[in-house]
Parts: sequence; C-alpha cells; structure tokens
Amino acid sequence: MDALYTAVATANGREGRAVSSDGRIDLALAMPPALGGNGAGTNPEQLFAAGYAACFASAMSNVGRQMKIDTKDVSVTAEVSIGKDDTGFGLGVVMRVELPETLAGETGRQLVEATHEFCPYSKATRGNIEVELVIE
Repeated sequence: MDALYTAVATANGREGRAVSSDGRIDLALAMPPALGGNGAGTNPEQLFAAGYAACFASAMSNVGRQMKIDTKDVSVTAEVSIGKDDTGFGLGVVMRVELPETLAGETGRQLVEATHEFCPYSKATRGNIEVELVIE
C-alpha cells in the first residue's frame, strides 16, 4: 500500500489520555459505567464508532458518485459493542444507514453493500469482527 496519510496517536490505557501527534485530539479516557468505570471520559469503542461511521459515510459518497446516486441526505451511525468471546474480548458493529425515501429498496441495498466492500474500515474489519448492515 502507498500511504497517502498516516494518523498518529498515543494512549496510555482506558483510564488515561489519548493524544494525536498534531494535538487535534487530546481526550480523557475512561471506562464506561457498563464496564465498571465512571464514564468521565471517552472510550475506544466511541472513538472507533465515530471513525467507522465517518469513513463509511465518506465511502458511500464515493460509491454513490460511481453509481450516479445522490447520497447527500444519507446518515450513518455505527454502534460498536465490546463483549466476551472465545478468546477473551471482542468487538461487534451494527452499521445503521439512514437512506432518503428516494433510495428505498434495491438501489439503496446495492449502494450500502457496495460501500461495505469499498470502505477501508469495512475492509479492515472483514473476517475479524461481525458487522451487521441495517438500512433504515
């Protein structure tokens, strides 16, 4: 792969800070209450959800242009869950794609599936974690 951009961030655990090399991100990290924490900061699952949703929405714009489909009214929400699996802990994602009425049916389904094939985050997770696509 020829890298076009490399993001760099440093964290010191779930109860600490996450800081990007350019200083644009400087966040307190904390375990969510559901995992026994105080919730006084963000957590890796929220950061992953935000990144995946943004990347998927951007990928959908690109795929939409290729398919000659207007995607300006599309909204993407990623729900990232952490839980126990056979090896300790694992992640799961529900990707909720809200489409306008004009993209209901087969066209919208094809757009979402093509986006899932194209999106770099989807490629990175394929075969590693379960990603459920929900069209709303």
